[in-house]
Amino acid sequence: MSRSRIHIDVQSMAVADAIKALEHKTRVRTRDLPEVVEAPAPLKGKALKAAKAEAAAKAGTTGGSGEIRIIGGQWRRTRLSVAQRPGLRPTPDRVRETLFNWLGQDLTGWRCIDAFAGTGVLGFEAASRGAKDVSMVELDAGLVAQLRTLQQRLGATAVKVQRGDGLSILQQITADSLDLVLIDPPFTENALFLPALRAARSAIGADGWVYLEAPAEWGEAALAPLGLTRQRYLKAGAVHAHLLRKGPVVAAAEAVDEASAAAD
Repeated sequence: MSRSRIHIDVQSMAVADAIKALEHKTRVRTRDLPEVVEAPAPLKGKALKAAKAEAAAKAGTTGGSGEIRIIGGQWRRTRLSVAQRPGLRPTPDRVRETLFNWLGQDLTGWRCIDAFAGTGVLGFEAASRGAKDVSMVELDAGLVAQLRTLQQRLGATAVKVQRGDGLSILQQITADSLDLVLIDPPFTENALFLPALRAARSAIGADGWVYLEAPAEWGEAALAPLGLTRQRYLKAGAVHAHLLRKGPVVAAAEAVDEASAAAD
């Protein structure tokens, strides 16, 4: 073998050894590097709404405490701690402010019932504005105890807390005896709305009011057969707020015709 061939082979072996050494160093360094994790794509559309709903549901079942704030009357700006329960949904500040603006703020001497009291914020708002008799009805024993604690803290002598079924108690009220009926049942209890509205119409006097808070709008076609007329309406997020008054009972077919004519 010639010297030149030997020289070339030696150079080739040196290059190969250098490449192997470089590959070994690269593998060692690669093992030391942190694993790269790709961020998930942001949620959009229905997936985003579903995730928010799931988070809200989980938050609602974890218990804990929250806070409500009375926005008008003698207890204005008073903050009250309340328990958080699944389905418990205090009427938002904006909606309450609008409702009592509709009613004229001064409820001196009024007789009221908060038939599905929950946190009691609507009833306490009424008492704060001078209502002389506010009945709060709630079925949940824990919430009843909470309402009584808040009543004592405020010294709300006009407020009477009663544990019971709001619909049944509303149906037993003497006709034409109330100035204001507050109807704000859990939004999942769809079967309560219709009979509660019927009972509320019977309970209020000629100049009385019914406040309805619902997950959907109630139009004239639905209200007229119940003998109720809509005076004010507000949509705020998932809340549909209605201020209703007693009117003549209109047959369902006639009510649909009147609603269609009004839309035209």
